Amino acid sequence: MTSQDLSHDVAVTIPNQDGVTAPPQNTGTEALMFKDDPQFWFEIERLFGAAEYGGALFGEVVAIAKQIKSGDYDSWYQAMNGAADRLADEADDQLARGHKISARDNFLRACSYYRSADFFLHANPRDPRVKRAFERSTACYRQAAALFTPIIEPVEIPFEGTTLTGYFHHADTTGEPRKTLLLCNGFDGSPEEMHWNGGRAAVERGYNVLVFDGPGQYSAVHSKGLHFRPDWETVVTPVVDYALSRNDVDPNRIALHCESLGGYLALRAAAFEHRLAACISDDGIYDVGAAQLSSIPPEKRDAFAAGLFAESAPEIDAMLEHSMQTSSVARWTFIHGMYALGCDSPRGVYAAQMAYHLRDGIAEQIRCPTLVCEAEKDLFFQGQAQQVYDHLTCPKKLIRFTDAEGAGAHCEMGASRLAYARMYDWLDEVLAAVR
Repeated sequence: MTSQDLSHDVAVTIPNQDGVTAPPQNTGTEALMFKDDPQFWFEIERLFGAAEYGGALFGEVVAIAKQIKSGDYDSWYQAMNGAADRLADEADDQLARGHKISARDNFLRACSYYRSADFFLHANPRDPRVKRAFERSTACYRQAAALFTPIIEPVEIPFEGTTLTGYFHHADTTGEPRKTLLLCNGFDGSPEEMHWNGGRAAVERGYNVLVFDGPGQYSAVHSKGLHFRPDWETVVTPVVDYALSRNDVDPNRIALHCESLGGYLALRAAAFEHRLAACISDDGIYDVGAAQLSSIPPEKRDAFAAGLFAESAPEIDAMLEHSMQTSSVARWTFIHGMYALGCDSPRGVYAAQMAYHLRDGIAEQIRCPTLVCEAEKDLFFQGQAQQVYDHLTCPKKLIRFTDAEGAGAHCEMGASRLAYARMYDWLDEVLAAVR
């Protein structure tokens, strides 16, 4: 295979939030700003969505965005970090004067903007801005968590000689055993972010929520150098063990919900961890590798896939480097992918993700009732949710979210209250039948 054979096909592909590629089609809500930089727009849209549960303010995000230049990672950091610093300082002053609710809200938003601040800086993990943003995001969230009633409890979950960072959101103050939701993100989110990505929505419905961060995810890679792994059951099983060690968890009503790349991670875990009473995959992913190769013409896929694992493949390397220069999404995806997956090249990122699949009867091993979600405009995984659904032999349901209802973007971004209502209504009904 020559560079000429593939240069057009690969150069125009755009890797998505979970590091796979698809043709450059409409992927959700039309950009209201950063029309020339889809990656920056998606991250702004992500912050708009965070506003639904207190992780941002619409006007605040617009004001921050006005300070950012498309494609300029330094200006992104400066704008986000500056807003976070201002809010954190204000929160400190409010707390000192006894205004706990005001301080809580400002700490929460400061956490969100600090998380966003280091998002594009992972080409150099030793950049002191990365460490500062991570530590400040975590610290601000913990200050906010202590001001909730009941408090949100930071926890450390034993895992292979170390620990995984998490948070336990109490349903109430009684200490009675409650239905409990295990919740984690995907390729690039933080456990703190899961406060507004499902955590508080579940608490409102009477769930305990145990948020956890696995290898490759925010705290695990930032502070412990743990990289992603496809066998996510090795992550979830210790999380279930920890949950079962608590007196306030109903051992018969533990469910798992993961988002984005977590749509694969949750399903993989449920195939082998059978103590789960239910599983939610948002959005459903059957085979990351197949989605990754979907933009390559069928007659060239075998050669391209083989090249990913070759000792040397300069043509593919050159094409991926070119895609990083021409696509803002590719640029970030490969930079973060190398950081989170522990790879030394964009081609290594592609190759590593080929192991993330539910083929060979894995999906069929899931026993618990499973909800598969599909966002209409999440075209990076078009058809994958249906594939998952078709392979499941357990009790199952597929929910499609549409663009017409404002929920067609990746993980229903910007339509959280609509999406979580449908997901957790389903979960309520499933767990109500568990005795």
